Amino acid sequence: MELAVPPLFEALAGARSILVAGAGGGFDVYAGLPLALALRAQGRTVHLGNLSFAALEVLDLDTWPAPGVALVTARTEGLEDYFPERTLARWLRRQREPDIVYAFPRTGVRPLREAYAALADQLRLDAVVLVDGGTDILMRGDEAGLGTPTEDMTSLVAVAGLAVPTKLVTCLGFGIDAYHGVRHTQVLENLAALDRDGAYLGALSIPSASREAALYRDAVAHAQAATPLRPSIVNGQIAAATRGEFGDVRFTTRTGGSTLFVNPLMAVYFSCTVDGLAGRLLYRDRIEDTVAMEQVLARIERFRAGITPRVPRAYPH
Repeated sequence: MELAVPPLFEALAGARSILVAGAGGGFDVYAGLPLALALRAQGRTVHLGNLSFAALEVLDLDTWPAPGVALVTARTEGLEDYFPERTLARWLRRQREPDIVYAFPRTGVRPLREAYAALADQLRLDAVVLVDGGTDILMRGDEAGLGTPTEDMTSLVAVAGLAVPTKLVTCLGFGIDAYHGVRHTQVLENLAALDRDGAYLGALSIPSASREAALYRDAVAHAQAATPLRPSIVNGQIAAATRGEFGDVRFTTRTGGSTLFVNPLMAVYFSCTVDGLAGRLLYRDRIEDTVAMEQVLARIERFRAGITPRVPRAYPH
């Protein structure tokens, strides 16, 4: 590795067909947009996907190119009130970008892995990049708080079992998961452990004046207008950070009871390998054979009931 080449891009140097997929559902895929747009500008074929919170079962049968994978475009019908994948597809179409977003239903590890494998074969993927809006995908299981791990860890373990040459994780939105109990000294501790293992791919800031940052902010604003009752709190904070805003920034009434701490670290990608991260997950073996996401949640809770969480350190400065 060289300082002049970001390790995240170096790890993807040989990949021509790349899937950038939101790991945790909702609007997570939006956190991958700056990376996806930068890779497309390099001439790569970049596909977008997302673990979906939408009621995908109501979509027409011809929407499903493979079991467990819905192909969503700007013209996909149904689900008028909340459908982040179609909202993104409509924004992409406005930008004259390919307007396909693949959506995965909320399942357990086994069916999600099968869906990813089918899509990897169809698209001849060289690489999969899982994206987390926040950093709770970096939790190994014994931290003081795990955030909302169910969807993230289902995606992580599913992708860890794929026969794809390059599998990475990147997180955008450092600090956001404090709302859900994540102690970010433990995030940093986990990143240091990944670095010792050779699995950490460093931190990469999104320049506020970059084309990718401007397009990302536009996409987030478009999504907020399209889903005014359920705008993404995560991406709203990240977008504010890419504008250089700081502190208790207001962009939705959904955060009315909270004090936000928007800051430059929210606009930094923290990246690692899937294999390195999944290899440190303390309950991985417990969720490998799950078929429903409710099983994943129950097994995480059972694991947590049997351990003593690590005591987090306080920031010394």
